[in-house]
Amino acid sequence: MLGLMQNWPLTVDKILDHAKSWHGDREIVSRSVEGPVVRTTYAEVHARAKRLSNALKGLGVQPGDRVATLAWNTARHIEAWYGIMGIGAVCHTLNPRLFAEQLCYIINHAEDKVLFTDLTFLPVLLEHRAQMPTVKHVIVMTDEAHMDPAAYPGALCFETLLAENSADCVWGDFDENTAAGLCYTSGTTGNPKGVLYSHRSNFIHTLVTMGQDVMGLSATDTVLPVVPMFHANAWGLAFSCSAVGAKLVMPGMKLDGASVYELLESEAVTFSAAVPTVWQMLLAYMRETNSRPSTLQRVVIGGSAVPEALVRAFRDDYGVSVTHAWGMTETSPLGTLATPTGKIAKMSPEEQLRFTLKQGRPPIGIELKLVNDAGERLPHDGTTFGRLMVRGPFVVGEYFKGDGGEILDEEGYFDTGDVATIDEYGFMQITDRAKDVIKSGGEWISTIEIENLAVGHPKAALCAVIGAAHPKWDERPVLLVKLEPGVDATKEEFLAFLEGKIAKWWTPDDVVFVDDIPLGATGKIDKKLIRERMKGYVLPTAAPAKATA
Repeated sequence: MLGLMQNWPLTVDKILDHAKSWHGDREIVSRSVEGPVVRTTYAEVHARAKRLSNALKGLGVQPGDRVATLAWNTARHIEAWYGIMGIGAVCHTLNPRLFAEQLCYIINHAEDKVLFTDLTFLPVLLEHRAQMPTVKHVIVMTDEAHMDPAAYPGALCFETLLAENSADCVWGDFDENTAAGLCYTSGTTGNPKGVLYSHRSNFIHTLVTMGQDVMGLSATDTVLPVVPMFHANAWGLAFSCSAVGAKLVMPGMKLDGASVYELLESEAVTFSAAVPTVWQMLLAYMRETNSRPSTLQRVVIGGSAVPEALVRAFRDDYGVSVTHAWGMTETSPLGTLATPTGKIAKMSPEEQLRFTLKQGRPPIGIELKLVNDAGERLPHDGTTFGRLMVRGPFVVGEYFKGDGGEILDEEGYFDTGDVATIDEYGFMQITDRAKDVIKSGGEWISTIEIENLAVGHPKAALCAVIGAAHPKWDERPVLLVKLEPGVDATKEEFLAFLEGKIAKWWTPDDVVFVDDIPLGATGKIDKKLIRERMKGYVLPTAAPAKATA
């Protein structure tokens, strides 16, 4: 027997319809690529997105066609999103921090038919235009005053297209399992793979993230999504903020500490989300200028593990609550958040901190398990490391075009590639990527835990840990440190700083001071590149003893 409720397909166009109908005058503020801060509303964005839908239809875009965006966080980007998805086309967000060759590969693999771009990226697109044969039209997200025909011959102007088209356009009216968005993994091993979100998966993810124990967003919030829209849909904020009618503040391309602080204050931001490097830049700026946020209440930090020093600084120095989050492109992306349970909430702030530093617990719609290399389940005791597996209605089932083959186990779980523990409270903690964990004497050492402790040293700007070959122990940890400008330090200082904070056998065999620790396209430490740079390195404990006379 089936239920007798209305069949209301969960398509994302309904999210913006709701925002227009019930929060139409709520502001969306953007730092434009052209420079000025621009103000609009959900009602205006809704009408402009429908105009854009008609423009795309006029260019021959059909349901299922992939339409790419190469753009920063702005209201125009949101208009492109909804304009594409509303007519059943697929919004393919491109990461501008990738190398041009990677971008071309992804564009060709997706067979993008139309490409939206900000002015910033015109030179690289023009240089590689011949390598993007599937792209029939390039739309520059600006007005006629800023269009330079010489910059990209044949490109179309975003504002001109809107002016030429009507806002009378039918959205939706298709199956909720229709593809809505396409986002490629960062491709740390092999070619990037496409994750194809459905309208249903995005809608369910939106409902989940709005919950008090997840993002906890409301119509009274002013939200600054520093996390880019090309990072797995800005962690869903472009959908969830529209769904609750929160004021949106879009930072454009300026993500330095001073620019982020300016928007926090000028727009009275209450909630923000970004990777740790952004918050470290903001903290540095506030310390240098003796500034403090006057309205900011909560920040969500994800993308990589959050250092304890960062949480303490926000909490103790500025009165801002930090929520640690974990997810990936394949989970739409939120998988866990470190919001307290009833028992944890009764603990002291210092006791709660050890849970805040974990990646957290899964919300409804996410199921986790730990397995060993044989696929056998492991206990949730907080100490047993295992491969982290995940399943749910907004978790990838297979990659676009079947890349990677069968990616689920017999129970329908996806292997995240992370090594983690889960404690008795249900809090998950990533100990490493499976390819990064250090195997020493048959035991595992977490590079992430050492990094997060080491970066708390007052002289450290950034830290990374990798494994180096050892003749007896297989691998031993090496700590790489990028120092704060103008300071000197010794290996002994850092080893003494770690003493008592980690197991003695986890202590790095060496500390190497470097000028740069490279970050990948998603802001995470690029350990693949670090290992390439350290290819000729030999541990002092592994070097053969010198002969004595």
